[in-house]
Amino acid sequence: MQINKVIFAGNLTRDPELKALPSGLNMCNLSLAANEVYTSKDGEKKESTEYGNIVIFGKQAENTAKYLKKGDSALVEGKLQTRSWEKDGVKQYRTEIVAQSVQFGGKRAEVPNKELEPITARQEDTATPPDGVIDESSIPF
Repeated sequence: MQINKVIFAGNLTRDPELKALPSGLNMCNLSLAANEVYTSKDGEKKESTEYGNIVIFGKQAENTAKYLKKGDSALVEGKLQTRSWEKDGVKQYRTEIVAQSVQFGGKRAEVPNKELEPITARQEDTATPPDGVIDESSIPF
């Protein structure tokens, strides 16, 4: 059995780049960083970071570029793909995650080093608008 499945969650290291391919299909590139904290053999806390280059196509690419920014978190499910090209006579390789789904995570705090208060839903926050009409253009999907 062979499986090519990747689940990668992290924070965007830069703003997404949206491009239109010659075929008219939209493509979005982004990079995620996932931090891992662990304890070494010496009992010392260490941190390592892994980076994932992500490629997204179609409507999902448009939404990703529209709603995510540097520092935001995301979870990507997809497959690994390595592409190659020649540059100055030298073969270049790049392994990327081709996204099959992207889930948007939390937004980066606008004010660094400030503790955020937890958000709790109140009844009036979850009720329908006073006039009973929901503006569908404000729904992001």
